Amino acid sequence: MERFWETKSLDEMTRSEWESICDGCAKCCLHKFIDDDAVNEATTTAHVQAGEVIHFTNIACDLLNTKTCSCTQYAKRTELVPDCVQLTQENLKDIFFMPPSCSYRRLHEGRGLPSWHPLLNRKKKTAMHKAGMSVRGKTVAESEADLDRFEDYIAIWPLEDID
Repeated sequence: MERFWETKSLDEMTRSEWESICDGCAKCCLHKFIDDDAVNEATTTAHVQAGEVIHFTNIACDLLNTKTCSCTQYAKRTELVPDCVQLTQENLKDIFFMPPSCSYRRLHEGRGLPSWHPLLNRKKKTAMHKAGMSVRGKTVAESEADLDRFEDYIAIWPLEDID
């Protein structure tokens, strides 16, 4: 297997190569919020201000199949969920909301792919699930969560990263 991610920058990758970099952990499908005492209601943002902290929750998008860690409506996800971000070569610089274990973020930061990445494991997610790096078995669907008590769902496990 050609290890294209070691010889090409993210900007140089073909669409197919780019898509294969996604490890399929589904952590990007978790709801996140920024702790900011100056804001009284939920809003979207394109950046984090100094002093703000991103909190991941264990609340998953309703489109997520939590067993396979795949979007059930991948092709239409940004239409169905306007807040869903499609990560591209163009917006990669704005990946502040991606967890440290995100393969795009790791490559962008020069850290390489982790040993559990599907590209290093016959394109299977088994090693990732065994390493606890996916959302499998750790989430509640947004339709089942009490969004008025958002802070009760804060989770630190999405921020874990290994090798």
